[in-house]
Amino acid sequence: MTENNHSTTETSPPAQLVQMTLAHWVSHIVYVAAKLNLADHLAKEPKSADELAGPTGTHAPSLYRLMRTLANLGILTEDVRRCFALTPLGDALKTGAPGSARATILTMASDWMSRGFGQLLYSVQTGQSGFEKSLGMPVFDWLAKHPEEASLFSETMVGIHGAEPPAIATAYDFTGLTTIVDVGGATGHLLTTILGRYPGSRGILYDLPHVVRDAPALIQARGLTNRVTIESGSFFENVPRGGDAYLLSHIIHDWTEDQCLTILGHCRHTMKPGSRLLIIEMVLPSGDTPHPGKMLDMMMLVGPGGQERTEQEYGTLLSKAGLRLARVVPTTTPVSVLEATLA
Repeated sequence: MTENNHSTTETSPPAQLVQMTLAHWVSHIVYVAAKLNLADHLAKEPKSADELAGPTGTHAPSLYRLMRTLANLGILTEDVRRCFALTPLGDALKTGAPGSARATILTMASDWMSRGFGQLLYSVQTGQSGFEKSLGMPVFDWLAKHPEEASLFSETMVGIHGAEPPAIATAYDFTGLTTIVDVGGATGHLLTTILGRYPGSRGILYDLPHVVRDAPALIQARGLTNRVTIESGSFFENVPRGGDAYLLSHIIHDWTEDQCLTILGHCRHTMKPGSRLLIIEMVLPSGDTPHPGKMLDMMMLVGPGGQERTEQEYGTLLSKAGLRLARVVPTTTPVSVLEATLA
C-alpha cells in the first residue's frame, strides 16, 4: 500500500512552486473548452462526448477525456450515463454570458498571447517588448491588422475590468462635469456606466477607428445614443477639446514614459482652467504588500512595453507633463482614480 503523504506535501514550498508552474495546463484546457463552444453546446441539456464529437469536430474518446478534466476543474459535471452538464462555473463560459469570460479566455490563452508572454525572459534581459519580438510589430499595431482579435481584445478588457466602471462611478463624484471625454475608451463601457449614474453629463468617446467599431451597439443597448458622441483618432496626435473631465483608463500603463508624456501633453493642451484629468490605474503599494498590479506589471513589460506605477511615480510623471496630482481616490476594486489638474 502506498502511504498518502498529501497532507504534508501539498503546502510545502516545492509543491507550491510546481503548482504555479503547472498553471498553464489549466489555461490551455479551459481555452480549448471555450474554442469548441462546449458551454453553448451544453446550454440546453446534458450531452455525451459521442454526441458532441460531430458538432465540435473532435475525436470522441479524446473529447471525453477533456470533458472529464473540465469536470475535475468544476466547469462541468458528469453523471452515471457519462453525460456532461454545465455547473454555474461552466455557465459563465457561454457566449455572451455576463463577465465576458469566454472572450477573455480566447484572448489571454490564445496562441499569439502565449507566444508573446513566452518572451518574458527576453524582456527582462533587454527591457524590450517580448510581444513585439514575437509578433514582428507592436501589439496594438498587430491588433489593428487583425480585426477579429481586436474585437475579442476589447471584450476581454470588459471581462478583466468589468467590475471597475460601477466602482469608479460610485467612488468618484462626477457631479457638475458636463462633458466627459473618454480618451482611448474602446467600446465605451466605462463612459456609459458613468453617464448612466450621472444624467446631467454627456460624453465623447475617442479611440482608433477599428477600436470604436463595436461601440455604437453597446451605447445603443444602454440607451445613451443621444448623449455620446464618437470620435476616432489617435491620442498620440490629439484629443478632443471641450472636456470638463478627461478619462485615461488603463492607458498610461501601456506605454513608455516618452509616449505617456506625449499623451498627457495632448490632454494638458486641450484642458481648460478647472478641467480634470482622471487616470484610472492600479496604484502599486510599496514594499512586498501583495497587489494584482504587481502581476499585471509583468504583462506591461512583455506586452506593450509600459509599466504599473506607485503614487509617487505617477506624481513625478504628471509633473513632467505640466500637471499636478491632486489626489488619489480608491475604489472597491484594485484600481484607483488619480485626479490631476493643470499645474
